[in-house]
Amino acid sequence: MAKKLVIKVTAGADAPERCSQAFTVAAVAVASGVEVSLWLTGESAWFALPGRAAEFELPHAAPLPDLLDSVLAAGRVTLCTQCAARRDITEKDVIEGVRIAGAQVFVQEALGDETQALVY
Repeated sequence: MAKKLVIKVTAGADAPERCSQAFTVAAVAVASGVEVSLWLTGESAWFALPGRAAEFELPHAAPLPDLLDSVLAAGRVTLCTQCAARRDITEKDVIEGVRIAGAQVFVQEALGDETQALVY
């Protein structure tokens, strides 16, 4: 089993099941002791802002704020640089603990030893 998991979530409210799956897998992995790096890209970029995860609803799914909080507590959450710029999101706008970084950092993480990368 991979010791590190890099998850890129590209979906938000536009594809709620895919979005929820990414956050659920990230939270379960963190709870299992796996080192997790969750990347918010595309429409999921909005979840880097305070209160936005609370607006997300999907029947029979764990609440997105709870999943995000668990990843923030024990993993790393990154907002894509270009995705942030396209939405006029800056570092001062995001939830505490969310960093903004670009493709170079994603590639470096995804190609690390004993790392599995998933894209949703």
